[in-house]
Amino acid sequence: MTWLAFAFLTVFAWGVYGVMLHTGQMAIGDPELGRYKAFLWVGIAYFLTAVVAPLVLIAAKGGDLRFWSYPVKGLSWSFVAGIMGAIGAFGVLLAFGAKGSPPVVMAIVFAGAPIINAAVSLSLHPPKGGISSVPFPFYLGIVLAAVGGCLVTFFKPGPGGPPKGEGKSPAPLASGVDPGE
Repeated sequence: MTWLAFAFLTVFAWGVYGVMLHTGQMAIGDPELGRYKAFLWVGIAYFLTAVVAPLVLIAAKGGDLRFWSYPVKGLSWSFVAGIMGAIGAFGVLLAFGAKGSPPVVMAIVFAGAPIINAAVSLSLHPPKGGISSVPFPFYLGIVLAAVGGCLVTFFKPGPGGPPKGEGKSPAPLASGVDPGE
């Protein structure tokens, strides 16, 4: 069950990520370039966490530090995964800079990401028996993730008050308007 502890560690870390990132961006005090300055520090943190720490751990366990000897397929997929993670982090900052509120942006990100993950996982690693062998509860879970993201977005509580959407009919998602604002 160690994997579950690590999964919850990730849930916590990514759960506080958006709020901390927005707080840092705002605390930099530069309305024009603050998001880029914040992203620079995210990159520095990534470097320390994702480059220095693994090098230390690999060396401590006597592993091979000659990354050029690693299989190209593994390096390629891992590199592209890192690019996608960085693009995602940058997208969050750009959404904040375009006046997206952190609770709404992060609700959309964290409800939408599992849906994308499911679709990509199914296409890269199709189940035995094909797509028709996927059970109905899987598809129901995708729908519930989307509905959950919408509910969290539309009915998020504001500071010191009831949920902003309480008593209102939510605007269509395509409107680009946060019905709680």
